[in-house]
Amino acid sequence: MTGFLAPAYGERSLGDVLPAVAAAMDVPLGTAEARPGLELPSAAAYVVFLVDGMGTNLLRRYAHAAPFLASLSEDQQPGTAGVPSTTATSLTSFGTGLTPGGHGLVGYTSRIPGTEHLLNALQWPKDVDPVEWQPNQTVFQRLGEAGVPVTVINKRVFGGSGLTIAAHRGAEFVGADRVGERIASAVALSKVPGSLTYLYDGDLDWTGHKYGVASSPWLQQLSMIDAEAEQLRDALDPSVRLLVLADHGMVDSPSTSRTDIDDFPELRDGVALVGGEARFRHLYCSRGAVDDVVATWSERLGDKADVMTRETAIRRGWFGPVTPSVLPRLGDVIVASHGKHAVVSTSLFQYETTLVGLHGSLTPDEMLIPLLVS
Repeated sequence: MTGFLAPAYGERSLGDVLPAVAAAMDVPLGTAEARPGLELPSAAAYVVFLVDGMGTNLLRRYAHAAPFLASLSEDQQPGTAGVPSTTATSLTSFGTGLTPGGHGLVGYTSRIPGTEHLLNALQWPKDVDPVEWQPNQTVFQRLGEAGVPVTVINKRVFGGSGLTIAAHRGAEFVGADRVGERIASAVALSKVPGSLTYLYDGDLDWTGHKYGVASSPWLQQLSMIDAEAEQLRDALDPSVRLLVLADHGMVDSPSTSRTDIDDFPELRDGVALVGGEARFRHLYCSRGAVDDVVATWSERLGDKADVMTRETAIRRGWFGPVTPSVLPRLGDVIVASHGKHAVVSTSLFQYETTLVGLHGSLTPDEMLIPLLVS
């Protein structure tokens, strides 16, 4: 079944954004960082505003709720998330400039190699060192070494979190819980010549998960984001460029479009551990069971999902080049959902069953992200 959108690694993906910002600020990061598909206008300083969950198709579909951002998107080509299209993977690609197969955060949950446990990348376990899990130097670190003042503005609760350390270390962290705080901090920091300021807002994603996209709360939140972006642009000096982007989009998945693993015992045959998330499952199999698992899941799901071996997904280029240490974090079998379908488990991931909006797969609604420069 068609309908998937391949990630634009090396051209217009999340991992290409910060190298393009560095080039626009005339900061050399090395010839290996040349990303010809993404060129940004030069500026003395940049502010990058990432809105979690604001996919390009959603922004265009509901442009009436976000007139400022929609006006910017009219003549600017979108980029793509990586695979899976989920926050932890996307933010790490953004922060490191690497593909998921290189940085190793390959989903919301993924197997800790050599164990029967999952790493939850948003609720980092204390016994896993984020620097060991993601040892590559971030672009923030490289910019800092090049003399660029780099700051991350986020809610205070995220300061020192595993994901922040893995994805954004090297930047000064400024805690700001309110919109006004974020705007004031970004404006003040942007006055430093040659600076890069990154701010993150996760409220739209949270609202979409809880209420669904196009719900009244979601549309209200989108309007608030639009006002925040416009206020930020108005407050910044004209010499400072504002880049607004997202980490992924979202689709609503009604209960009638879900397959609960618990309802079909054969789906657990040969599966030692279930990871990933509802629209992009990693299945970690018992020895010798991979082919049987692919066959069983393919028969049960039909055209609701693509079911394939890890090797097939890698050949498709979904994760970019995969390093040996990252390989066992990927499921032996990958299940990527089409349409509005989701694979849930009431017993294993009860919280996921309460969510309305979901993401993680490769549909255009999930993969396409805005790259809006003003």
